[in-house]
Amino acid sequence: MTAPRSRARLVVFDLDGTLIDSSQDLAAAVNRALQRAAPATPALPEDVVRSFVGSGARVLITRSLAQAGLARSVDEVLPIFLEEYSRGLLDATRLYPGTEDALDRLRDRPLAVLTNKPGDMSRAILEGLGVADRFFRIYGAGDVDARKPDPAGLRRIAAEAQVAAQASVMVGDSGIDVRTGRAAGALTAGVTYGFDAGSFRDDPPDLLVSSLTELADRLS
Repeated sequence: MTAPRSRARLVVFDLDGTLIDSSQDLAAAVNRALQRAAPATPALPEDVVRSFVGSGARVLITRSLAQAGLARSVDEVLPIFLEEYSRGLLDATRLYPGTEDALDRLRDRPLAVLTNKPGDMSRAILEGLGVADRFFRIYGAGDVDARKPDPAGLRRIAAEAQVAAQASVMVGDSGIDVRTGRAAGALTAGVTYGFDAGSFRDDPPDLLVSSLTELADRLS
């Protein structure tokens, strides 16, 4: 990203794979849900479940059912997963190293979260990790009408921050986040440590960083 700092007046973060490593808790909840639906179901490996994350809970369960070979309805298993996940949101989920420092260094501008995870769960996780107050908005599924890569949520956040979308940065760990930012006219930044960095081959961001500390350096 060669744009000057003045263009980065609003920073919007994805959640899973960007701010937090939630893969262990997500995998555990998926496997508990599958086993409740069909008790003999073998557990899916964590890395497999992690590869299904990013497009929302319905897609996560759809892909998990297919991987497990279960002919069960998504509408049957999705509520079970949400119930199981709500019981273990913070069992193993943690902020990625350097996240708190990076958020503190970027506090001179509005910060927000836009995720396809349910909004109530997203807020509960960030509150539990002690960083919810860093964000002026935390929007997820149920808070906005459309999910990423639809840009509606990002445009809404920019409007509420009274910042032009072109002066915003969408930060995420996958091509979904890049497409979201591009569709809104925003700058895009990708993190290499997340769940789906391989997708940046098809959707390269304006800036690629190895940590949020590096992002803060580049936007300072």
